[in-house]
Amino acid sequence: MSENIIPVWLDNSHPNFLRWQKSRELILERGNFVKSVIEKHIACSGLQILDLGSGEGGTSVVLSQNNSVISFDLSLLRLKRQRDKGKFEKINGNALNIPFKPNQFDLIILQDVIEHLTDINSFVKNLETILKPNGIIYLSTPNKLSIFNFIADPHWGLPIVSALRRNHIKKYFLKNFRGNDVNRSDIAQLLSLKDIKKYFSTDFEIHLNTKYSVKKLFEGHKGIIWSDFHFFLIRISKILHLNKLILKIANDREGFVNKYLNPTFYFILKS
Repeated sequence: MSENIIPVWLDNSHPNFLRWQKSRELILERGNFVKSVIEKHIACSGLQILDLGSGEGGTSVVLSQNNSVISFDLSLLRLKRQRDKGKFEKINGNALNIPFKPNQFDLIILQDVIEHLTDINSFVKNLETILKPNGIIYLSTPNKLSIFNFIADPHWGLPIVSALRRNHIKKYFLKNFRGNDVNRSDIAQLLSLKDIKKYFSTDFEIHLNTKYSVKKLFEGHKGIIWSDFHFFLIRISKILHLNKLILKIANDREGFVNKYLNPTFYFILKS
C-alpha cells in the first residue's frame, strides 16, 4: 500500500469510521481485559507471547510489561502506528504464512482475527506447530448465531450480515451497499460455537469465559464492547434492572446461552 493512500479504516468518510475509531481509542483497556482473562488460567509473567493480528497494539503493550512479546500484523501501517509504551518486537506478515519456529510460544493471542481468515484449517495446524507443549491460545471472535449480532452485525452494524458466508457478503451486500469495500481480502465470516469446536476440539481443551466477561461488562469495563448497539443494550438492561438476571443466566457451558445469545466468545484453548 502506498504511504499516500488512506486505508479504509482511517477514512473518516467511511460509514464505519466512528465504530473503528472508538475501537482504536480503547486498545489499552482491551489489552487489560485480555490479560485478566488469561490470568484466570495461567500466571501472565515470563512468557513467550505472539500477538497474532495485533492491530493497534494495545494488547502487546499491556502484555510486554512482564513478558517477551512479538506483535505480528498484516498491515505495516498498523505496526508503525503501535504505541511505543511497551518493549516488543514488531513483525509484518500474513497470518496464513507465519515465519516462526516449532514450540516457540507459551501463549498466542488471536483477538478478533480468525473470522477474517480464508483457510482456518491450515492456520490452526500452523498454530499447533509453533505453540509449546501445554501452551495456550487466547481466542476472541464474534458469534455467528447470536441473535444480537443477527440484529446488528459487529463489523457493519447492519442486520442479517453476520449469518452470511464471505462470498455472499461480497456479492449481495458489499457490491450493492459498500462498493469501496468489495475487493477487500479481510471480509469477516463469523463462526459459531460448533465451528470453533470443529477446528480446535481435537487438540485443545476449550474453555469459555462468558460469565467472567459479562460480570466485567456490567462492572463498567471499557475494553469489552464499542458497538453503539451493544452500548444501547447495556443501558436498557440496567434501566429495566435486567442486569442481575443476565448475570445469573450467563455461564461457560456449551448450551443455549453461548450458542444463540452470547455476542462474542472469549476462549482459552489449552493444548
